[in-house]
Amino acid sequence: MTEILLAWSGGKDAAWTLYQLRARTDVRVVGLLTTVTADHDRVAMHGIRRDVLHAQAAAVGLPLLESAIRAGADNDAYEAAFAETLREARARWPGLDTIAYGDLKLADVRAWREALCQRHGWKITTPLFGADTRQLARAMIEGGLQPRLCCVDTAQLDARYAGRRFDASLLADLPEGCDPCGEDGEFHTLVTDGPMFQQPLRVEQGQTVLRDNRFAFTDFRLAPP
Repeated sequence: MTEILLAWSGGKDAAWTLYQLRARTDVRVVGLLTTVTADHDRVAMHGIRRDVLHAQAAAVGLPLLESAIRAGADNDAYEAAFAETLREARARWPGLDTIAYGDLKLADVRAWREALCQRHGWKITTPLFGADTRQLARAMIEGGLQPRLCCVDTAQLDARYAGRRFDASLLADLPEGCDPCGEDGEFHTLVTDGPMFQQPLRVEQGQTVLRDNRFAFTDFRLAPP
């Protein structure tokens, strides 16, 4: 059985990739790898709080490896941190050489990841790549996945979508040309429950703020016990 590390953003595509991989008998996901922005204690790009990220890892029952970068880090700094985390993973799981991503359709992004990992002696797998994103979105919802929109690119989608549940109502409301899975960068998500979770996350929705005069981030924090 092939052991795999999963690139975990905290969003729906990573969660659904985990679900698909766990349904197979030829592979086993041994851990999660997440890039975090150390200055802000949040997941890079998605803006998910670090304690929420850790709660997700506990809920799916997998150890979490963090690749920490500074805000505004360039590609060289990102790659250096990423490579160090891959070395940490291989030390923990000798022989591990494959990392899974939740990429759906952007061939250039997939090629960039493949080249990056090859430079450090790793392979990638993208189980969801090429899927029809409309069908996939419906499958996620019907399968019990419960994401919330935590970041919206207001150059592509109105900020009022930030914080909304990723559900059938949202899909019906998305404007023409918007990818149902946000695969063109329209939005990012935070998953709070699904078939890959041992228990749901209880979160509270906070403020939505505009960053870089473009990205609307909705804050979600863990609800008090």
